[in-house]
Order: sequence, then structure tokens, then C-alpha cells
Amino acid sequence: MTPRLLVAGVGNIFLADDAFGPEVIRALDRRPLPPEVRVHDYGIRGMDLAYALLDGYDTVVLVDTARRGHRPGTLCLIEAEPPDAGVVPEAHGMDPAKVLALAAHLGEDEPLPHVLVLACEPEVLPAGDEDLLPGLSTPVREAVGRAVDALHTLIPALLADPAAAAPPLGHPMESGPAHPAALPGTAAR
Repeated sequence: MTPRLLVAGVGNIFLADDAFGPEVIRALDRRPLPPEVRVHDYGIRGMDLAYALLDGYDTVVLVDTARRGHRPGTLCLIEAEPPDAGVVPEAHGMDPAKVLALAAHLGEDEPLPHVLVLACEPEVLPAGDEDLLPGLSTPVREAVGRAVDALHTLIPALLADPAAAAPPLGHPMESGPAHPAALPGTAAR
């Protein structure tokens, strides 16, 4: 059986650097991943992503922005934690922790897939949804191509062994607590 893998772009295209996930998915149109990988832009449709997490994928890679305290445009590969029982599932919105909690709630006893987040440090994120600001900042726009390169390195390793921890791909930049993971072309700054 061929492992099933989903690469999911998340973010709001009208909120500056929050559009990073959708922009990476658009860039993958020009450099497609292998056919056994589904690539989809979920935007801000958290409910759709929650249901997709229950579609039997072995691994899901979310592409998003995340404030981690690094220089804007820095890419990090983060091992998602299992949903915390204290996180209230939310059917509207795209907070990844709440989407995972919603998927766990909807799937009851179904196991969730292995979830990784390919995150980019944002430079510009508006304070609220009322502050529409389309377009990526320069450092985040420049990170889109590096994210596509990283996915082309990461995906073959995940397809070869979906149960394995995120593979070490270069100099460790950041990792989840249990499994170190890094991206090619990144170095500690």
C-alpha cells in the first residue's frame, strides 16, 4: 500500500505574511510533488482541514507561519504535539491546535496522522482580521522558494517511512521536543 501524504497550505491571503502557506501551495504548481502526495490550499477553512486529517493520511505537513522568535523568513520544521485535552475544538477559524483538537473530537477513536508543520517566521501579521493587508513581506516572499525546496527534500523521506520521526535534513534550526528536524539551507543565526 502506498503511503498517503497531505501537504496543506493554511493561512489568510488578505493578512500579509499569513498568506505564506497558500503561496507555497501555488509555487508547488510549478514544481509538483510526487503523485502519491495530495497538495491542497485550505486557506482559513479549518473544518475542511479537520475532516481531511481523518481521511486516512499517514502524514500531514501543514505549511503556515509561526512566531518562534527567529529572523523573518526563517523556516522551521515543527513536530506537532497530539491535541491537548484542554484545547477547545473550534469549527470556524484556522488555529492549527484547535483544528487538531476538532479532528480528534470528530474522529473520536480514530488515530490522527503524523503531523508536521513547515513554518515560516513572519515579519508582518496584522493585529486583527479588520486590518486587511494583502501581500507577503520581502523576507517571507523569499522563503517561499526555500520552502518548496525543503518539501522536495522532506517528502521523499516521509514517503519512504511515514512512521519515522521527521528526518534530519541539515543544520538543526528548530525542532519539536521529541524529534529533531531541520531544513536544508538553514543555519543557526
